[in-house]
Amino acid sequence: MIRSIRGRLLVLGAVWLTVALLAAFVMIAHLLRDFITDRFDAEAAAAADSLTARIETDAAGRITLNGTPWDARFSLPLSGWYWQVDAGGVAVARSASLLDGRLEGPTDEATGAPGLGADGAPLRVMRRSFGIPGSDAPITVTVTAPVSEIRASLAQIVRPLALALAALWLGLGIATLVQVTAGLRSLDRLRDDLTRVRAGRAERLALPDVRELRPLAAEINAALDQNTALLARSRQHLGNLAHSLKTPLSALSNELPQNHAGQALLARMDRLIGWHLRRARQAGPGLLGQRSPVAPVIDDILLVLRWPMADKGMTATVTCPPDLAFAGERQDLEEMIGNLAENAVKWGASRIGIHAARQGDRLRLRIEDDGPGMAPDRAPHALVRGARLDEQGPPGAGLGLAIVADLAALHGGSLDLGCSAWGGLAATLDLPA
Repeated sequence: MIRSIRGRLLVLGAVWLTVALLAAFVMIAHLLRDFITDRFDAEAAAAADSLTARIETDAAGRITLNGTPWDARFSLPLSGWYWQVDAGGVAVARSASLLDGRLEGPTDEATGAPGLGADGAPLRVMRRSFGIPGSDAPITVTVTAPVSEIRASLAQIVRPLALALAALWLGLGIATLVQVTAGLRSLDRLRDDLTRVRAGRAERLALPDVRELRPLAAEINAALDQNTALLARSRQHLGNLAHSLKTPLSALSNELPQNHAGQALLARMDRLIGWHLRRARQAGPGLLGQRSPVAPVIDDILLVLRWPMADKGMTATVTCPPDLAFAGERQDLEEMIGNLAENAVKWGASRIGIHAARQGDRLRLRIEDDGPGMAPDRAPHALVRGARLDEQGPPGAGLGLAIVADLAALHGGSLDLGCSAWGGLAATLDLPA
């Protein structure tokens, strides 16, 4: 089954066009055959009328012919154009084209009956029987025309007809192709507009110039607006939920002594609440049509981290093209870069590096440090929620890398952990650009 609207329209158009033109060819050819055959029958009938008018009887009652029809075809030997006059079953006159032959057959009247000539060629036979005053013998006038000549005349007309219909089929086929292509161009434009919205180069669909597609574009724009409203509402509810849950936990933590066994349970609850709330925030891919510049996000994050970096005497190396953009929300990009940069500052010794570049339609962003690094077999464990490779290391909930990995996957990307050229950890993000 053809799974293309364009393909279906073209195939159906070609099939019906072929059927229609073949039917027209058969019908026109049949009419032409009848016309040509009738023309030959009319010529034979004219010859028979001429012979009938020339039949006479002499004083002895014998049938004679007062002259013959003038037509060169009746004089050409074995031409297929023959005539013969019989009286009482005996030939009294015949055309020169018969030579010594004779037209045999019944004496009944017939028009267009098949027959065979002296040379075995098929003939179209016209036969008339009648009587005349002064003679008791029935008279039969037979005139024939060659079937081959009828077929040749028909072929001279049918062949150009077939060529003309073939040219018409080709022309109409090209016209159908142009019509289908032009008719579906609006769908192609709608698809391109939707691609731009999804890639973040546009926020809404432009209304098509085709009346039938305007309701579809309007419904898609309404769905985009609804997506925006629902996402904003869900984030507001999540923020309220986070506040309502974390406030009682903080109060409980302040009421209990720091060395109380319940502090560990409260810390775990806080980490799990933080994880699930932040994971719920990632339930959708964000707003369609968003496009966020990368360089300003990096600058803002480094501005936030300037004091922790200053306390450790760290420097940051940044390479990022000014026009590089992420096909998604700025908040998600901040979440990913912020977690990775904060992790690099926590574990780095003296420097971190942030390098961003575009590769085709992808954004490659690498954040590295010169800290202790990570063994390759520990990388999968580091992406598990709440996991910490070193409980004695810098404080944290163990959620950052897992959140970054989930956010990257949500946008059709990935997070890869490896070794930095400085000996520390290199976290590489692959995201849509």
